[in-house]
Amino acid sequence: MKRNRTKAEHAAAERRADEAWSAPSATNRASRSGATIFSGVIFLIAFAATLALFWVVQGSVGLFALVAALVVALLAIGTIHMTMDWERACVMRLGVFNHVAGPGVFFTIPIVDQIALRVDQRINATPFYAEKTLTSDLVPVDVDAVLFWMVWDAKKACLEVNDYAAQVSFVAQTAMREAIGRASIARVALQRDQIDQELEEMISNTVEPWGVTIISVKVRDIVIPQTLQDSMSLEAQAERQKEARIVLADVEREISEMLSEAAKVYDESDTALRLRTLHLLNETVTHSGGSVVTVPSSFSDGFTENAASKMAEKVRQP
Repeated sequence: MKRNRTKAEHAAAERRADEAWSAPSATNRASRSGATIFSGVIFLIAFAATLALFWVVQGSVGLFALVAALVVALLAIGTIHMTMDWERACVMRLGVFNHVAGPGVFFTIPIVDQIALRVDQRINATPFYAEKTLTSDLVPVDVDAVLFWMVWDAKKACLEVNDYAAQVSFVAQTAMREAIGRASIARVALQRDQIDQELEEMISNTVEPWGVTIISVKVRDIVIPQTLQDSMSLEAQAERQKEARIVLADVEREISEMLSEAAKVYDESDTALRLRTLHLLNETVTHSGGSVVTVPSSFSDGFTENAASKMAEKVRQP
């Protein structure tokens, strides 16, 4: 029987989708298979050269020759290495940091030197979350964000922290909970850019000694309780209605002032009032396409020839 998924299951599904999106794949990231092929070729060349040397010297290839060839091949790939252009290799000599090698081909002393860590110095995108985190006014929220960062110092990333990628993710989650805990729900919901900037500063202060730099932090989604969403929506609607009524009142006041001024002008001039009457009547007839029938009245007096002449004379008078 199929059942509806809970909110927690929806969140878990979205998180798995984000992790799948952020996980590297063979189709959207540069490959370092060239370095692997290079080591394989070095191994084969050293192995074949050793067997050829035994064949030339002894005239045959026995078990000792095979073992010797294998040892020489392993020493060869332990001596000659290659890193890609975006990689740096931290070389330790007898357990002590010696140097950072790469990119390209570099050499080490077998057994004495070891490559402790290969550091990817490209930009990384790490999604992180904060579920049921309380704001300063005790409102639980779910926040989803993504962190863009990169390693600028391979030596510090190797020596100062264990598994720097995981530690950066933990620091980001902790910083987000602290930032949300100091902010109110209104600030979290409406001032997302400031939350981004605050998170970036907090995370940078922690990971900078590890040789990691934070490029940016972006909050992608903020989920608040449904009841609070309804309350905030009603509050926003009430605020919009208030603003609309204020604007309408201002317009009504301006219109009333204009009508009051017009009434004073018409009160002082009968001719102006009659001309306005004729103008309104003309507009009505023009838009309706009808005709005007007048009956004897004070209104129809304005349409007589004598009345029109008198009004024209009054208009021409200074």
